Amino acid sequence: MLLVIDVGNSNTVLGIYDQQKLVNDWRVGTDKYRTVDEYAMLINELFRLAGLQFTDLDDVIVSSVVPTMLDTISGLCHNYFKLTPYVVGPGMKTGMPIQYENPREVGADRIVNAVAAYEKSRCSLIVVDFGTATTFDVISTNGSYQGGAIAPGVGISADALFERASKLPRVEFSCPDQIIAKNTVNSMQAGIFFGYVGLVEGIVGRMKKELPEATRVIATGGLAAPIAAATDCIDSVEPFLTLEGLRILYERNCDLRQSI
Repeated sequence: MLLVIDVGNSNTVLGIYDQQKLVNDWRVGTDKYRTVDEYAMLINELFRLAGLQFTDLDDVIVSSVVPTMLDTISGLCHNYFKLTPYVVGPGMKTGMPIQYENPREVGADRIVNAVAAYEKSRCSLIVVDFGTATTFDVISTNGSYQGGAIAPGVGISADALFERASKLPRVEFSCPDQIIAKNTVNSMQAGIFFGYVGLVEGIVGRMKKELPEATRVIATGGLAAPIAAATDCIDSVEPFLTLEGLRILYERNCDLRQSI
């Protein structure tokens, strides 16, 4: 079995693949202060509940946007899984030309998403990932990564509003019944939710104007589903896009190991 690990700024997502089938997945908080042993205890408990053991693993692949976490993941893999992980980064065979001024600047998660989205659709694409940051990535019809845009994530914006406006409470991210709200909590929810819907529609619309062909929009990330339900600019939601991309990259690099 293959363990895929995507380390984000807020959450770390893990998946177990049996051949090409995702059989288990988990989401845990990313904590750069958690030790190798603490992560091992956490993952061991998740495995136990799923009827799995560390010895069931044949290999591991990881992508991370938190550089300090790579040593922790490496220690976890070596000490407990007895495996050397593949790491998404420079030198890995992606099968996707990167049309960026400095390809090394593109986050691992963005490339992983782009690879998975293009493998699935084989057309001009915009991939929107709702994470700590909201990223917009463009892939051409011939499968090259063109670039994109990065905006503050929903959580960052909501936290900033709560922290900077002393009379405003922290609110849950949800879609209110109407945009013209009648109380402070609903007013904040309306502004945050519909503000992000407008942000997505605006950026996607401007990107499509710069592209020469019809373009499909795929969304992923924890908040993709509720936002997609409120707009017509997103064609589909793929909650496991990053995990699928990691599996694809593993298959393309079985003979080109890059260790931490």
